[in-house]
Amino acid sequence: MASMTDPRELFLHELRDVYYAEKQIVKKLPTMVKEASDTELVDGFRKHLDETKQQITNLEQVFSALGERATGEECPGIDGIAEEHDTFMQDEKPSPEICDMFLTGAAARVEHYEIAAYTGLVTMAKGLGEQECADLLQENLAQEKQTLKAVETVAKRMAKGAKQLAAA
Repeated sequence: MASMTDPRELFLHELRDVYYAEKQIVKKLPTMVKEASDTELVDGFRKHLDETKQQITNLEQVFSALGERATGEECPGIDGIAEEHDTFMQDEKPSPEICDMFLTGAAARVEHYEIAAYTGLVTMAKGLGEQECADLLQENLAQEKQTLKAVETVAKRMAKGAKQLAAA
C-alpha cells in the first residue's frame, strides 16, 4: 500500500471515520434509551438520535460537495466505546441509578470523541478551501458541544444524588 501524501486523502479518511461513527451511534442510541431510567437522560438520548440523523445528512452533503460517495470506514475509537458499554452492562448488571450514571459517562465519552473529530475536520476543510464543507461540519460540531453541555448538566445532578445513594 502506498503511503498517504495528499491532505485531501486524510480529510476523506477522517470524514469516512466520523460517518461510520455517526452511523454506529444511531444504532446504539435506541438501546441507551431503553436502558436509561432518568427521564431527562431518556429525552436527551432521543433528541440526540434525531440530531445524529441530521448530522449524517450533513456529512452526506459534505461527501457530495467533494464529488465523493458517502461511505464509512471502520472506526476503532467509537467501536471501543461501544464495546466498553456492552461489557459493562453485561458484566456489572447495574442498578437503574448506577446504569444512568454510567450512561451519562458513556455519552460524555462519545461527545468528546465527536467534538475532537469535528474540530479536526472543520480545520482541515478550511485549510483545503472547502468552506461549504466547513460550514456543514461546524453545524455538527456546534450540536455536539450543546449535547455535551446537556450531558454534563444531567451528570452533575446525578452526582449530587450519588452521595445519598452511597450512604444508603
